Amino acid sequence: MRVTPETVRDEHAWVRDRATVVVPILNDTRDRLGRLFDTRVDAVAPDTYRREVDIVFADGEVAVNVAGCVALLRDLDVEGDYPGFVVDEVLGRELAATVAGGRPLSLLAQATFHVADLHVDRDVTVDPDGDERGAGTAGADDLDAALAAGFQTRLPGWDWRDRESPFAVDSEGDAGDPG
Repeated sequence: MRVTPETVRDEHAWVRDRATVVVPILNDTRDRLGRLFDTRVDAVAPDTYRREVDIVFADGEVAVNVAGCVALLRDLDVEGDYPGFVVDEVLGRELAATVAGGRPLSLLAQATFHVADLHVDRDVTVDPDGDERGAGTAGADDLDAALAAGFQTRLPGWDWRDRESPFAVDSEGDAGDPG
């Protein structure tokens, strides 16, 4: 596989156009996590997802790596869907982390990938009548779960991310409000 600026542009368009599949997975994941952590998490609209895709792909270093992971996952398959094949899981985790950004978001996205992946059936994530590249491959469900996990992690809507951290220290050395 060779990644070029054209490859990155093509993958950007594909990820952006995938909103109809990724956003429902993203919102379902947010609902599940919200119930698990007894908190309300805002839903994400398709246009919000698309804008965030544009932001991710505007950073060349991030874009080339996201495009590479997307392209690999779209073509990745294994004969017989062998249970011991975990490369798709590894790539999915890394894609989610790359989309989410630096720590702690990257680690949260990796964990969230596994939550989303449990509830994504690759037969649901591809067009059964289409001849889309990657349809029905071992990496298809991991790709959609990774995009959902990465974007749900980086987008606003979580209460803890919408307020100041009590652990922030200002330039005077004063800690934030503990309450």
